[in-house]
Amino acid sequence: MKYEVIVVGGGHAGCEAAHMAAFLGKKTLLITMNKKNIADMPCNPSIGGTAKGVIVRDIDALGGLMGKVADESHFQMKMLNSKKGPAVQSLRCQADKTTYPKNMLKRLENTENLTIQEDLVEDLIVENNKIKGIVLANNEKIECDALILTTGTYLKSNILRGAVSTEGGPHGEGRSNHLSDNLKRLGFTIQRLKTGTPPRIKADSIDFSKCSIEKGDNKYYTFSHDDKPKYKIEDQQNCYLIYTNQETHQIILDNLDKSSMYGGYVTGVGPRYCPSIEDKIVRFKDKERHQLFLEPESMYYDEWYIQGFSTSMPEDVQEKMVHSLKGLENAIITKYAYAIEYDAIDPLQLKPSLETKVIENLFTAGQINGTSGYEEAAGQGLIAGINAARKLENKSPFILKRNESYIGVLIDDLVTKGTKEPYRMLTSRAEYRLLLRHDNADLRLRGYAHELGTITDEMYQNYLNRVQKIEELNDFLDTTKLELTEDVKAKFQEQNFNLPLNKMSLKELLKRPEITFEFLDTLLNIPFEEDIKEVVSIAIKYDGYIKKTEKEIEKMLKLEEKQIPKDIDYSKVNNLASEARVKLEKIRPISIGQAARISGVNPADISILAIYLKKEYGKND
Repeated sequence: MKYEVIVVGGGHAGCEAAHMAAFLGKKTLLITMNKKNIADMPCNPSIGGTAKGVIVRDIDALGGLMGKVADESHFQMKMLNSKKGPAVQSLRCQADKTTYPKNMLKRLENTENLTIQEDLVEDLIVENNKIKGIVLANNEKIECDALILTTGTYLKSNILRGAVSTEGGPHGEGRSNHLSDNLKRLGFTIQRLKTGTPPRIKADSIDFSKCSIEKGDNKYYTFSHDDKPKYKIEDQQNCYLIYTNQETHQIILDNLDKSSMYGGYVTGVGPRYCPSIEDKIVRFKDKERHQLFLEPESMYYDEWYIQGFSTSMPEDVQEKMVHSLKGLENAIITKYAYAIEYDAIDPLQLKPSLETKVIENLFTAGQINGTSGYEEAAGQGLIAGINAARKLENKSPFILKRNESYIGVLIDDLVTKGTKEPYRMLTSRAEYRLLLRHDNADLRLRGYAHELGTITDEMYQNYLNRVQKIEELNDFLDTTKLELTEDVKAKFQEQNFNLPLNKMSLKELLKRPEITFEFLDTLLNIPFEEDIKEVVSIAIKYDGYIKKTEKEIEKMLKLEEKQIPKDIDYSKVNNLASEARVKLEKIRPISIGQAARISGVNPADISILAIYLKKEYGKND
């Protein structure tokens, strides 16, 4: 049997990769060890979050599945940082851990050109440095033209609690014992990483009266640009807020040597921006308490998740830690927390298309590339699926720039800077985050999706309709002048707003920080939907900042246009600093722009490189 594309691993990266390759017309095989674990959420019961929610919107704008499945499968929606500026606002939903995988599997099973098979892949078939197929654990071979590895945390994974280390993946599933060794044999640099998960608590053992309620938003949201909300605000499930205390901290400090990490049992590097609770206590000794969230995992079973309480302590210590928390004095632990170590490749061995530099037509996505998080994995899977299909058609790769999407920032960071710890997307990583917002994902990316063929005609028409409404609202605001009637004057006075001295267009009024569409709606009828008003309002109020950012982007794009030949010999570039020469040779940047972002390559090195390229290749005039 031969397939055009094989995807190994049924996690969030694998789901998006397989769906997209098949949607683009390629005969695709998705191989997973357990069909029931497709789109599994072994850690937090949520989709989205700070920066991550925008990634989900970007995935949806490009034709991916995560946003639509999240909309079908959640029981609470919340816009994070809603009181802050639009550059840092992100949608997050509490996703049902039972419903989400089922809905994703249903969509994959209904995807034309896609076959799903339960099996374990342990080796690759490579001829002349080009992928030719895979070898299963039973030694069966399956041929393919392109391969996408999305193996998650299953490569030689170990579960750790204290000094006890157990071979296996999340939920005690089997692991891949040989694939990472075979990747190393083929020329990949393998690194050992670590992540972890908190305990799960039986619902009826929690005293919720001692916890603070965290409700969903009183406003409808969707990740999808095409679907209407599928929930009722009043039916959303509550989450709860609690805090650690001095007793919790003392228990952790007294038992620190029993922790897998602090006891010296961990060999992998953990995520800096998602630390274990013991790491928080050690690193932030001045903090009297740390906030924790109690979140329901599913409507179909009674386990709750303690967000922020990840640990690798032994089970007996975990019992003491949990029972020290207010509201959890009598809590019953249904699943103990653990750390998990696993193998990953060095992402510096990847091209921006996510094709590996080591083997042609081999792509990787997700935690095998050194990232953490469902959303980061899904975004990579989508791009890998698109580019695998395009490679087989001899088309140029689809590469998102840093000013176009958080996915572009994520991949550029990986392939340019690499990572020695599980990479987590943060708004602070995106220098153009004011342009990478929740509200404008379709405006940034749907045009690309239409050109790539990754969305349906109906989805593209929805986008065109929205663009038209945005233009109509802008015209309305430009041409409509506010009449200064006595009633209008009174409403300005009620709000203590400065009254306009003359007739003023609604657009000019909206430039004032205090004026909102909500206020304008009290003055006259503005017959447009809320999401249209939102994107127009942000564009008007932040116009100056946006124009300043766009000027910075122009400079960046000029550097991106200055391509570096693939065959350049950096040893012939005189006067480069030694570190810069080593880094440039290892990473092989595709442009001056990418070269300038490499750690250890200084502005002086970039100037020398630009002069060399102009002299030797006639480039960069």
